[in-house]
Amino acid sequence: MTSRTAVEHTQSDLAHLIHPLYHPSDHQEPKIWVEGSGAVMRDVHGDEFIDGLSGLWNINVGHGRRELAEAAMQQMQTLAYCSSYNGASNLPAVELAERLSGLAYPSINTFFFTSGGAESTESSFKTARFYWKAQGKPDKIKIISRHLGYHGVTMAAMSATGIPDYWRMFEPLVPNFVHIDSPYPYRFQGGDGSTSPGVAAANLLEEAILHEGPDTVAAFIAEPVQGAGGVIVPQEDYFPRIRDICDAYDVLLISDDVITGFGRTGTWFGLEHWGIEPDIMQFAKGITSGYVPLGGIGVSDKVKQVMADVPPSQRWMHAYTYSGHPTSSAVALANIDIIEGEGLVQRAAEMGNRLLEGLHTLDDLDGVGEVRGLGLMTAVELVADKATKAPFPAAAKVGPRMQQEMVQRGLYTRMRGEVVCLAPPLVTAAEQVDRMVEILHDAIPAALRGV
Repeated sequence: MTSRTAVEHTQSDLAHLIHPLYHPSDHQEPKIWVEGSGAVMRDVHGDEFIDGLSGLWNINVGHGRRELAEAAMQQMQTLAYCSSYNGASNLPAVELAERLSGLAYPSINTFFFTSGGAESTESSFKTARFYWKAQGKPDKIKIISRHLGYHGVTMAAMSATGIPDYWRMFEPLVPNFVHIDSPYPYRFQGGDGSTSPGVAAANLLEEAILHEGPDTVAAFIAEPVQGAGGVIVPQEDYFPRIRDICDAYDVLLISDDVITGFGRTGTWFGLEHWGIEPDIMQFAKGITSGYVPLGGIGVSDKVKQVMADVPPSQRWMHAYTYSGHPTSSAVALANIDIIEGEGLVQRAAEMGNRLLEGLHTLDDLDGVGEVRGLGLMTAVELVADKATKAPFPAAAKVGPRMQQEMVQRGLYTRMRGEVVCLAPPLVTAAEQVDRMVEILHDAIPAALRGV
């Protein structure tokens, strides 16, 4: 494409598109992508970049997979869409649900499909309230979540999301949502000689339940690894204690596996790392590797039994037009075939270790506060003072400067404030992993020069 054509595309974009997290001041020279292959994307000018965030944490099997395009085409030619409302179904959705029952947490064997992560969050919350109402506990309606957690930005999902930037121009939040601190090992201050930091962080949930009243709390929602909040990997004893607290106070545990599902952290789903199971899991992103929209929730056998036992007049009256979409389900099945056939879950663990080891070579650089990660979900947190962990002043614009330096060197990813987030496709080659480390090694000093 000519430079003039690129300019015309940009002008049309500015005139007609409203983008997520939109403000025109940040969008005068947008990247317009035209092609992708494996872990590489190409823009309208023909320049290539390593996709350091798998699109938006979702292109697990990489760009340009013909198998997924062909699965969509074949299904569209056969049956592109049909309603999956009660009394109707379709073969791809049935097969996908059965397939997921063999991959998900052992107690989760039934699934409801949505169009994406935020719809999945809303479905989880409604299901939690339904579960308790069906058992004669209608006051158990509150949802507890965590600061720096991200669960979507529809109204209830936004109210659970613990990042105030998403609230500012849309408040007030939906009532009956409560936030506790993240376990954030790099910054969490808690624990003593008898209580580890992980258990101390988990105990904040117990304190919140007791403060609100156990008879009012329906569920606790948490990402196994907090993604948009800065790739925060919890302490090893955090989630086992969380599970015990939920059991003690009859609170459902919702695992938000939207990012951590389908191999991202080196296991099929995130809580497997700590040997516990949720009551409800939610997923999206990696189930189709982003090729078509699809999400969903899986419910434990005990939750499903409650749904089945209510009288028809009290049914689970929840629905989406595109639930069980046959084309999306067919693509998901082909995507799972690729993940299994190419051993991408194990590959995520191996390449994740390689990436993390490489990033640790940056530890001694000025401004590098912490390197962290799990599987192919890693981060480098930049700080103004290593001893105090003090952040840079906002006026220094370290995040935008770092973004610019990475792009100039051929790496496209996302900053969370002053945290570099890296979650490349599970098919990323070893040399591409090493190249990302090289880019950061040069970009960090360049971004901090003169700050």
